[in-house]
Amino acid sequence: MLRYVIRRILYAVPILIGVLLLTFFLFFGTQSPDSIARRNLSSRNPTPAQIKQWLDDHGYNKPIGVQLKKSTVDMLLFNFGKSDASGEDIWGRIKQGAGPSGTIAGLSFLTSLFVALTCAITVAYFRGTYVDNYATLLCVLIMSISSVVYVIALQFFLAKVLRYGPVWGFSPQDNARFVLIPVAVGTINGLGASIRLYRTFLLDEINQDYVRTARAKGVPEQLILMKHVLKNAMVPLITSNVSAIPTLILGGLLVESFFGIPGLGTYTVDAINSQDFAIVRAMVFLGTLLYIIGNILNDICYALVDPRIRLE
Repeated sequence: MLRYVIRRILYAVPILIGVLLLTFFLFFGTQSPDSIARRNLSSRNPTPAQIKQWLDDHGYNKPIGVQLKKSTVDMLLFNFGKSDASGEDIWGRIKQGAGPSGTIAGLSFLTSLFVALTCAITVAYFRGTYVDNYATLLCVLIMSISSVVYVIALQFFLAKVLRYGPVWGFSPQDNARFVLIPVAVGTINGLGASIRLYRTFLLDEINQDYVRTARAKGVPEQLILMKHVLKNAMVPLITSNVSAIPTLILGGLLVESFFGIPGLGTYTVDAINSQDFAIVRAMVFLGTLLYIIGNILNDICYALVDPRIRLE
């Protein structure tokens, strides 16, 4: 397994370099260094001398090849540099925003996983009955409603009517009140799709021969579902969840924007709106790296859950 992980890490290096090259050329293909300088300078009508000085300070006056090499090497060494707009240290800002983003996204993920899996097991147990039919209808209804509707509705009922928490902001000292409503939004938002997906995984296993054999031996249906079916359905369950765990640190763009959470999602959106290439480049690199880590964890968990799987 160690050889497999090392080989996957080596394979990831060309992918990271390719993403950095694509990001670099796409950004500079849409605007010139002079336009970047004009947008980030405080003066409305900067002089050529001011523009030249800004380009010198940020390294945009160097040849494209030199900039590309330096940018790629810096990213691979996690030297993200400073923001084009504000001049703040990007790595420091990422570490600052990782806490709120990880808290909101992590709690939403765990809560959604628990609720969805519990509901899916219940629906699978009552398969073919009115419980299954109504649950499927409810899941489709949840999936059909826009995420914005959940944000506005839960803000109104939980914050305005029931006063369970504030609508805006985040405080590390009192994060329980600030994360309640965003976590509720994140949980409900993907609940319908998750329940239907997990239900499908469980029903696929229920129709297998080993389940019919267990029933013939008189094993109770509850024990079959919890001990045998759920265990054998873990591989597809892992597929749909483990790869998403590392990317949770990036947070949710929609939730953070609507609730004013100073996390990485808000940081990325602000950078895109201001066309801050230094931040966008760093966040794209970080997202790609986390995605690769998630896929490697996915493969490792396959082998841990199912001994028949060998990583070669």
